[in-house]
Amino acid sequence: MGLIGGMARTAVVAGTATAVSNRVSRRQANRWAAQDPYAEPQYQQPPPQQYQPPPQQYQPPPPATGTGTDDIIAQLEKLGDLRANGILTDAEFEQQKARLLA
Repeated sequence: MGLIGGMARTAVVAGTATAVSNRVSRRQANRWAAQDPYAEPQYQQPPPQQYQPPPQQYQPPPPATGTGTDDIIAQLEKLGDLRANGILTDAEFEQQKARLLA
């Protein structure tokens, strides 16, 4: 095995030993803390993060004001005024009235 292979194996062994040592130390500290009710706990992990929905980025549509019948009546009155002023012919008035009432 070459120089690089030996160094890689040493790094793996050292890393594994460090991880095991840290875990043993944490476990032992937790046992001692459980036995001593006045000791402050060490090595506590933070609580897991909870999901929070993103803030709403749009406004809901405003509630409808008035009734649809009032709007239709107002539009029919406008059509009647346009016909009375000669802007709409009788055929155009009937066509627009049929569209509104459909």
